[in-house]
Amino acid sequence: MSAPVIELRGLAHSYPGPPPVPALRPAELVIEAGDYVAVTGPSGSGKSTLLHLLGLLDTPTSGSYLLDGVDTSALGDKDRSALRGRRIGVVFQAFHLLPYRTAAENVLLALLYNQTPRGARLPAAAGALDAVGLGHRLDALPVTLSGGECQRVAIARALVNSPALVLCDEPTGNLDSANAAALMGLLDDLNATGYTIVVITHDPVVAGHARRTIAISDGVLTELTGAGRG
Repeated sequence: MSAPVIELRGLAHSYPGPPPVPALRPAELVIEAGDYVAVTGPSGSGKSTLLHLLGLLDTPTSGSYLLDGVDTSALGDKDRSALRGRRIGVVFQAFHLLPYRTAAENVLLALLYNQTPRGARLPAAAGALDAVGLGHRLDALPVTLSGGECQRVAIARALVNSPALVLCDEPTGNLDSANAAALMGLLDDLNATGYTIVVITHDPVVAGHARRTIAISDGVLTELTGAGRG
């Protein structure tokens, strides 16, 4: 039996004081391969702290985080960065595309740090863009793309390494309602093909696409029942 994609064992994080400020209180959480989870909560609840911990962008104060069975708390900075590049795809609200690079170039940048052979990078980027419906826009610069298309490029960049976890931070925050609905449909489709997706959101409509909903308040995680698509 394979290990869960995410396993938190008493994971906690505090910001230094004095006095220290607890942002995530000791948390237990298991997310299996193929799961689709929304994490909801108001501003200041600890969502961003949890995002940074799950994305290996920050280190916990205590407890452990196992990603695909690897205890990340035992890794140094270099190994954490390498694991993040191989096994986590992150989609940010603000897209974070380089303005003077084409869609394909923005996607293949994610392949520069995992020893993908040079000749394989462009075909891989093209394949990832085709998977999100942008195979016809490989040479487009971000300034010529709509907000929805920019977010699809960001998703293609997150997918190009075939990650164990796709972590989305308010992915519809900069989109109008039509593009937001189309984007969530894409995430639904990706989950249906087997991707494990965790969405950080304050939007109940976005959370409703997930199979599980985890609420966070004052740094405490609580699983909600009867939420999402079931």
